[in-house]
Amino acid sequence: MHIANPIYDVVFKFMMEDEEVAKSFLSAIIEEEVLEIDFASQERTLRRPLNNPATTVEEAEKLFLTVCRFDFSAKILTPDGKFKTAMIELQKAKFSTDIMRFRRYLGVHYQNPNNTYGRKGNKKACPIYGIFLLGYDIGIPDCSIIQVDHYVKDGTTKKKLEVINEFIQSLHHRSWIIQIDQLKQRRRSDAEKLLSIFDQENRTSNQHILNVNEDEFPKMYRPIIRRLRMASESEDIQVEMEMEDDFMQELQDKERFIAKQSKAIEEKNKTIKADKKTIKEKDKTIKEKDKALEENKKVIAELKK
Repeated sequence: MHIANPIYDVVFKFMMEDEEVAKSFLSAIIEEEVLEIDFASQERTLRRPLNNPATTVEEAEKLFLTVCRFDFSAKILTPDGKFKTAMIELQKAKFSTDIMRFRRYLGVHYQNPNNTYGRKGNKKACPIYGIFLLGYDIGIPDCSIIQVDHYVKDGTTKKKLEVINEFIQSLHHRSWIIQIDQLKQRRRSDAEKLLSIFDQENRTSNQHILNVNEDEFPKMYRPIIRRLRMASESEDIQVEMEMEDDFMQELQDKERFIAKQSKAIEEKNKTIKADKKTIKEKDKTIKEKDKALEENKKVIAELKK
């Protein structure tokens, strides 16, 4: 079956706009059943590079925003049969320079007084879940899904404490980091089977399209596959994928330009450093000659006496 490639932001956004698909996708990652979701906000920004080439990496980073982001308020059924409300922030990014933006978005959630639940007068802070779909590796090999969870221990005995604590959950968030490049043909769990929709080894001759076998996916995730198939048949989505390709090409050209400029600056700095060293050596030689001349003058003066 041919499906649209969800590595593209426009395809992923289309997929997540279906409420049932979004609940199923989030449930698979956090391993808790998402019963209800409200789209608190969503954002997809692709800013084209400026015409004038950037001269520094810092300037270049300001020119591009490449984050596809969703915020959900979710009602969740935990494995122990309890209900809870949590804020789920899902971000999909292509470049490592997006780390500071991740921190800023999470900070906004912590500061937002609306991220609470309970009755008036007894408001409690919602736990925050962070999901990061990364188009690059963070340096942890052989791991497609990285889970960062609360680990609580006694500060004296160092014994792990098996507790669920409102204070800790309110101040420390859980995270799931998916390294898309590490998904290559890994199907060890239901979550990895689902996330194989991002496996770029399934690309056809058209990089916008993946070829997958629907029967390899658990039945509960097949609506996601059908949603992506629907995306593959949309002319509007095809046009937007081509626009993303154009954007990425411009970005790669920009990165090459920056690398070339950086190398030229580095070579220039080396030359300046070498010139300074040569000048310093010449100054030292001149000082030594001046000193020898002074010594000769003293000798001549003594001889005249």
